[in-house]
Amino acid sequence: MNAVLPLPEPVSRKPDRQPDPRVVQREQAKLAKRLRRQVGQAIADFGMIEAGDKVMVCLSGGKDSYTMLDILMQLQRKAPVPFELVAVNLDQKQPGFPEHVLPEYLHSVGVPFHIIEQDTYSVVSRVVPEGKTMCSLCSRMRRGALYAYAAEHGFTKIALGHHRDDLVATFFLNLFHHAKLSGMPPKLLSDDGRHVVIRPLAYVRESDIVEYADARRFPIIPCNLCGSQENLQRKQVGLMMKQWERDAPGRIETIARALGDIRPSQLSDPKLFDFLALGHREGAQRADAHAWLAGSPHEDEAPPPG
Repeated sequence: MNAVLPLPEPVSRKPDRQPDPRVVQREQAKLAKRLRRQVGQAIADFGMIEAGDKVMVCLSGGKDSYTMLDILMQLQRKAPVPFELVAVNLDQKQPGFPEHVLPEYLHSVGVPFHIIEQDTYSVVSRVVPEGKTMCSLCSRMRRGALYAYAAEHGFTKIALGHHRDDLVATFFLNLFHHAKLSGMPPKLLSDDGRHVVIRPLAYVRESDIVEYADARRFPIIPCNLCGSQENLQRKQVGLMMKQWERDAPGRIETIARALGDIRPSQLSDPKLFDFLALGHREGAQRADAHAWLAGSPHEDEAPPPG
C-alpha cells in the first residue's frame, strides 16, 4: 500500500516592502529644492519678475499651474525683491466643472485669488462643428478674457504654466508644420504690446511636475470636461519625444538647451546674420537676385561667337 504524503503548505509570500517614509520625505524635499532652483534660475535669466510686480498666476486646475503657483509662493517668501501674487482662474462654464475645488484650495493655501466667470464654452460649442477640436478657438477666447482682466486690474506680469517639454514640443510643431524655427519663449510681449507673459517653469521637466503634483496631492481637475481632444499634431510630437527619451535618455534636455544657444551665423537667415558682408571684397560689385536669375552676361564679358 502506497503512503500518501501530505501536500506541502504553500509558501507564504512576504508583503512588498513599504518605502521608508524618511526616504520618501527626503526625495520629495530634493525634488522641491530642484524645482525652486530651476524656477529661480529662469526668473533670473529672463528678468521675469522685478521689484513691485503684480503677477497674475493663471490657474487652470491642472498639475502644471498648481506646481507653478506653489513654487512661486515658496520663492516669494525669500525673494530678493518684493512682488505680489494673485491666482486667477477662468471658469468657462463647462458642464460638470467642479466650481468649488479651486476656491477651497486657494483659501487653504492663503493666496489672493479671483475667479473670472465667462461662458466661452457655449460660444465655442455653437461655432465649432461637431466632431472638430475646440482647442484653438477656446484658447484664443481664454487668452482674451485673461488679458482683459489683467489690463483692468493693473497686473504687470501674466504667468503661464508651460514647462520645458511644452517649449520643445512647440519648436517641433513650428518646424514640421510651419517651416520656421520658432517656439514658445520663456518671456514675451503680447501682440498688442500691453502684457508681459512669463513662463516660470521653462526649465522644469514634465516628469518632475507629475511627481511633484502627486507628492503635494493637488486637487487636479480633469482636462477632458469639454470632450475635446488634444490637437493631433501636438499629440504626435509628444509621442515622438517620449520615444526619443526612451531610446536616448537626456535628448529632450539637450534640445531644450539648444533652444537657448542659437548661432545665427550657422543657420540660413540673412535677416539675422549679414551674409552679404561676410568675405565681401571692398569695391567688388554685387549683383542682386534678379540679375543672377536673368542670365545676361556682365558688361566686361564678350558675347559668345555667332
